[in-house]
Amino acid sequence: MLAGRSGASPRNRGISRDAEDRIRLSNALPMIAGVAVVVGLLVLVIGGELVVRGSSRLALSFGIRPVVIGLTVLAFGTSSPELAVSLGAMFSGSPDVAVGNVIGSNIYNILLVLGLATLVRTLIVRQQLVRFDVPLVIGVSLLLWILALDGSLSAGEGLLLVALLVAYILVSVRSGRREGVDVDDEYRGALEPVVSNASRTRDVLVFLAGLGALVVGAQALVGGATEIARSIGVPELVVGLTVVAIGTSLPEVVTSVVAAIRGQRDLAVGNVVGSNLFNILGVLGITAVVAPGGIPIAPQAIAFDMPIMIVVAVACLPLLFTGHLLRRWEGALFLAYAVAYTTFLVLEATQSPIRDPFAQAMTWFVIPLTLVTLVSVVLNEIRARGERPPQLPRRSAE
Repeated sequence: MLAGRSGASPRNRGISRDAEDRIRLSNALPMIAGVAVVVGLLVLVIGGELVVRGSSRLALSFGIRPVVIGLTVLAFGTSSPELAVSLGAMFSGSPDVAVGNVIGSNIYNILLVLGLATLVRTLIVRQQLVRFDVPLVIGVSLLLWILALDGSLSAGEGLLLVALLVAYILVSVRSGRREGVDVDDEYRGALEPVVSNASRTRDVLVFLAGLGALVVGAQALVGGATEIARSIGVPELVVGLTVVAIGTSLPEVVTSVVAAIRGQRDLAVGNVVGSNLFNILGVLGITAVVAPGGIPIAPQAIAFDMPIMIVVAVACLPLLFTGHLLRRWEGALFLAYAVAYTTFLVLEATQSPIRDPFAQAMTWFVIPLTLVTLVSVVLNEIRARGERPPQLPRRSAE
């Protein structure tokens, strides 16, 4: 009897101790995740500063305009978290996260990133972006939607996207070098008086260190935020479209905002446009090529999220057309729509009773009012252009 009790007691105590350890660990996870979020944000800020500094100096020293660097090297670097997350999601059996990450990131890149950067400083947009790059983003978004209509993105379709990406990089770099260095006052401080191989090596190291910090920071933030979201019961689909998408867009947020603060506004806008191109052509293209059987695409993404991505891209055209400026009120409008889109996703996922009234208010009041405002702005701009010679606004636009 006593022997039986003495033999059972240690095992019971061991089980109890294991249970207590699991409880302590589960209670500590949200705190650990919160620390990861804070550390990730700090690393992202540092990485954004290093990337902008290194890329702007390299652009000028090699005779390439900063907007081209923003559309290619910088855009690829800040899109690397999306690539890492999408590849990891596919191989871990979460294709919805892989696709939602890219679609959500492209939506937030325009609404959130450009919105915040424009609030910092009115952004001057180069004609190249209006005439070529933004229409290309719209065309690529439409192409992705057409390819996805059959419910998947095959390896062959992924190869097509990657081939388009390579062609775009070659055209952008060749165009930038042919047009020469466009050194405005806002870029003169980014280049040392004498460019040497040593200074270029240093700038390359600074740029690579910044990219590494962006990737590490984004991974820490996304991991922490995802853990927090799951601990409070948010569905995985919403995590992919919101937490993961916003988290992987934070390198673009930080880089574009830092570029706007430093006055390098071509980098701020070019980074966003280029990142959207890289997300579709590079991230989804590479993921479709390496993933066994390609990428399955959910019907909801085809019916709702991809069309929203296309509409958001199209919405840039009238704003960029009006004087080649993105003004602060336009940035505030972008941010308002980012909040509305996120709110709708959460209401949809949680089946909230206010989902339908919210959607009706957006459909029948907010969106038409915004469209009327944009049409009015465009008409006023056309009328004003007819009364004055066309000019590219500069610092006075602020």
